Amino acid sequence: MQNQPIVSDPKVMMGKPVIAGTRITVEMILEKLAAGETPEQILEAHPRLTREGIQAALASKDEKI
Repeated sequence: MQNQPIVSDPKVMMGKPVIAGTRITVEMILEKLAAGETPEQILEAHPRLTREGIQAALASKDEKI
């Protein structure tokens, strides 16, 4: 991954924040966690995602409050 764990590019996923180096949106990660999926289940379903990416998604949610 790059220095920034979360990036936004208008050419990738319509500019939604994604985990750097993937097309996995922060929104999708947060929705899956809210629906009761565990980080392990999310990681298994998305092999390019890392635990650090999930943590960055959670941290970004807290920053918006």
